[in-house]
Amino acid sequence: MSNEENAKQPESFASIGKVEAVRRMYAESLFSYCNVLSMPSSGSGKAVRSSSVLFLEGTDFDLVYTPLKHLGYKSTLAALGELYVKMALPYGMAVRFGVSAKLDFPQVRELWSGIVAAAKEHGVKAVSFDLQPSKNGLAISVSAFGAVPSGLKEPEAPRSMDLICVSDNLGSAYMGLHVLEREKAAFNASSDKDRQPELAKYEYLLKAYLRPEIKGGIVKEFEEAGFVPSCGYFVRNGLADAVKRLSSDTGLGAKIYLDRIPIADKVFEMAEEIGMDPVAAALNGGDDFRYLFTIPIGRHDAFRRDFQTFDVIGHLAKPEARAVIVTPEGAELPLHAQGW
Repeated sequence: MSNEENAKQPESFASIGKVEAVRRMYAESLFSYCNVLSMPSSGSGKAVRSSSVLFLEGTDFDLVYTPLKHLGYKSTLAALGELYVKMALPYGMAVRFGVSAKLDFPQVRELWSGIVAAAKEHGVKAVSFDLQPSKNGLAISVSAFGAVPSGLKEPEAPRSMDLICVSDNLGSAYMGLHVLEREKAAFNASSDKDRQPELAKYEYLLKAYLRPEIKGGIVKEFEEAGFVPSCGYFVRNGLADAVKRLSSDTGLGAKIYLDRIPIADKVFEMAEEIGMDPVAAALNGGDDFRYLFTIPIGRHDAFRRDFQTFDVIGHLAKPEARAVIVTPEGAELPLHAQGW
């Protein structure tokens, strides 16, 4: 095909990436990009935040090995986590299911029970709900909204040398998914359809993927500490994606130190079993459901005292540094993430 013919071919999403595609969409509008919608303070003085997620069967989950109640719970946390990192407490949710003919009413009710369990656990006051038919499998849409407590301090502007911190270990969920996909393939290839997979030793990894947990009290903890993060991100698509979003949104560089990334022992064991680099699972695996915050360097001592479960994994830097991972030898390698 000639260069002229190539030039006439429409660009594909694979060639430009999700992030660039979204950027171009916004460039053609009058709006500015936002992942979590922020609205002006209401009469109560509280700033309102909203977030939304869409889970699609075959893309985000597989009903062969995903319990429906866990799926409902997980999809709710995906929306609420985006509020918490923006220091908002959830108030209400709007939930929509696109339901295919293969699901019966008891199964849909089981899915809904997971939504309800998560909503109650995190203090959601109201939930709207609707059902729509779907020809292409199950779809779950969850929109959540909440408000920033009026007594919470205003965040400082992000600056070079602000600390980058993450709430827990990374890569476990991806390894759990790998176990499930491997067992599904083994079952499909086996003539013994009564075969039961041996999953006991993978319990930690499976729970990380199928039923993650997030800390709903994080906003109150920052309120009591007397300061808030300069930036916050919910890590769902891998650490590398979150750090690149941070760098892009702030216009600053970001340095992550490889030997400071928290990775559970079970991830190392699984990585050795399948011949995979555990750092790759942490950077690009996804589904970790972790908080990533940047903390002003002057708050380092207070943060280490009051938030001992967090790991400091790096810091913001001058813009020319870009988003990089620093090896123990001091080499700085560019971070790569799907969609960028």
